[in-house]
Parts: sequence; C-alpha cells; structure tokens
Amino acid sequence: MSKPKNKSDKKDNAAKVVAEKNEEAMIGGIMAGSPDAIGVAVVRLGCGCRKMAALDKDGEPASKVVMYRDSASSICDLCKKDNGAISRVTGYFIHWEGEPPSAEEQLRIEAKVFGTHGNA
Repeated sequence: MSKPKNKSDKKDNAAKVVAEKNEEAMIGGIMAGSPDAIGVAVVRLGCGCRKMAALDKDGEPASKVVMYRDSASSICDLCKKDNGAISRVTGYFIHWEGEPPSAEEQLRIEAKVFGTHGNA
C-alpha cells in the first residue's frame, strides 16, 4: 500500500526537479533575451519536446513561448499538430535565476503559471 501524497511531498518532489544540461543552454538564451525575467518556466513533454518561457516577478510572461527538441532541427510532428498538448506533459518546473523569490512567492508564481490542479 502506498503512502498518500500530501502537499509537503509535492513540495519536496518539486524542489528536486532541476534543469538538465541540455535545457540549461536554452534557459540561458531565454534569460539573456528577457531582461525583466526572474526565471524560466519549463514544461517537459513525453515526446521529448520542451516548452519554455521567461517569467517576470509577477509570474507574467517575459518572453514568447519557445518549443524545442534536443538534437533535432524542429519539434516533433505531434507537437506541430497539437502545440504540445497538456495531456502529454510529463513534468514542469521553474528555473529561478539569481536570488529566487521567497518560498511563498515561488508557490504563488508556480500556481499562476501551472495552475493548482485542485490542490489549493
């Protein structure tokens, strides 16, 4: 029997999600082009494609959404068709640049960007 998940478990799991080496270069490029950004939202899709966008201190977009796929000249055909549907999301997180906001602000921004999934 598995242990029921609670909010602290989710927070611990979210804290463990960090950018992979191949994502770091894209994050750096997005941050460089977004002077008001304090972080980059990263959404990983099951097909291997990624969606990313810079965020400002209020959790508003500070860049356009960028989609890419590692070692490929373009995103996959399925993403071209459905623009990376939410049903195929396998993970997501915010990569904070520099001094991150307080834990409370991080949670507020994450809820604004990704939603609360009924766990508010």
